[in-house]
Amino acid sequence: MSIQHTVVFRLVHAAGSAEEAEFLDTGRTTLTAIPGVTDFHVSRQVSAESDLAWQFSMVFADQSAYDAYNTHPAHVGFVQSRWVPEVEAFQEYDFVTR
Repeated sequence: MSIQHTVVFRLVHAAGSAEEAEFLDTGRTTLTAIPGVTDFHVSRQVSAESDLAWQFSMVFADQSAYDAYNTHPAHVGFVQSRWVPEVEAFQEYDFVTR
């Protein structure tokens, strides 16, 4: 059973800034290089109902692939060096197809 891992977030950087673009690009480059990550997307949230502006979405073949991603040094490093200092707020959602 595949898992779609999504996280919606708001950055500390101004909308449209070079810092925002660089964070999103680094996230894509870093996270897609981790084995098991498929169907990666960066999406901008457009509803007025939420102030969380961005989404990373990816799919894992199974729980084992998802677990390996979570503990992979590239993911852990990205979270520690970029996510924690640059993400102001977020919500994480993981889905399996029924």
